[in-house]
Amino acid sequence: AKLILITSLILGTTITISSNHWLLAWTGLEINTMAIIPLICKPHHPRAIEATIKYFLTQSTASALILFSSMTNAWSSGQWDITQLSHPTSSLLLTMAISIKLGLVPFHFWFPEVLQGSSLTTALLLSTLMKLPPITLLLLTSQSLNPTSLTLLAIFSTLVGGWMGLNQTQTRKILAFSSISHLGWMIIIILYNPKLTILAFTLYVTMTTTVFLSLNQTKILKLSTMLISWTKAPMLNTTLMLTLLSLAGLPPLTGFMPKWLILQELTKQEMIPAATIISLLSLLGLFFYLRLAYHSTITLPPNSSNHMKLWLINKAPNTSTAILTTLSTSLLPLSP
Repeated sequence: AKLILITSLILGTTITISSNHWLLAWTGLEINTMAIIPLICKPHHPRAIEATIKYFLTQSTASALILFSSMTNAWSSGQWDITQLSHPTSSLLLTMAISIKLGLVPFHFWFPEVLQGSSLTTALLLSTLMKLPPITLLLLTSQSLNPTSLTLLAIFSTLVGGWMGLNQTQTRKILAFSSISHLGWMIIIILYNPKLTILAFTLYVTMTTTVFLSLNQTKILKLSTMLISWTKAPMLNTTLMLTLLSLAGLPPLTGFMPKWLILQELTKQEMIPAATIISLLSLLGLFFYLRLAYHSTITLPPNSSNHMKLWLINKAPNTSTAILTTLSTSLLPLSP
C-alpha cells in the first residue's frame, strides 16, 4: 500500500508540473491529495484523524477554487491554457486557492495543526513534496497575478511564520511556521525573478529534509526531548544545529544564499521598503531557530533529569542524512 501511495504522490506531482491544461493540473493535485490522506491517518490516533479531516477539507476547498477560477477564465476567454490567465476574477481566485494549498497567511491555520497530527516522515512530505505543484502553478501564472497582493501575502507570511513560531514547544509546529515564513520569501520574488523562487525552494527542501530526517533518527517531537538527545547522538545533534542555523539564513551557510539574492533582486526592482521589512521579519525566525539550536547542543541538562537514561544509538549514521547535511551547510561558495 505504501508503495502505491508514494508512486501516486510522485505521479500526481509530475502530472501537475508538466501539464498545460487546467483540468490536467487539477487532476494531478487531486491525485496528490488522495494519496497523502492515508499516510496522514495511518497512526490510529484521534490527533491523526483530526489532522486528516482538516487537510482534506482545506485541500478540497482549494481544488474547487482552482476549478472555479479556470472555468471562469475559460468562459471569458475560451482558453484552457494555464499561462493564458487573463480574467481578473480568475487570477484573484487562483491566488486564493494557491495560498490555501501552500498555507500562506491568512490561509495558514490548517498547516501547523496537520503537521502536528502526522508523523515526522509524513510531515516531511507535506512540507516539501506537496508544496511543489502549487508553486509550479504560481510560476506558470505569475505574470497575470496581482503584484501588490502577492507582496502583501509574502510579507504577512514572513511576519506570522516568524511570530507564531516564537512560542511553540513542539518541533513539528516550529517547522510548520518556519515553512510558512520561507514560502513568504519565495512568493515575494516570484514575479520579478522566478529562477530565484526555484532556487529558494530547492534549498529550502534540502535543509528541511535534513532537519526532519535528523529529528526522525533521534525521535525528537518536542523541545524537552531535544534537551536530552545530546547523549543519544552527539554528532547528529551538532550537524542538526548547523542545519537549523542554515535554515535561519546565517552567512557562511547555504541558507544565506537565497535570502541574499532575493534582497538584491528586490533592491534592483526598487522595492526597498519590502526588502527592509522582510529582512527585519526574518529576525523573528532567527530567534526560534537559535532557540532550537541552543536546545539541541548548547545546553547540557542538569544530571537530575526525570527522564529515562538514554544511551547512544547503535545505528550507523545515515548516508542520505550525511549528504543532505553537507549540502545544506556548505553550498554558499557556489552562489552565482
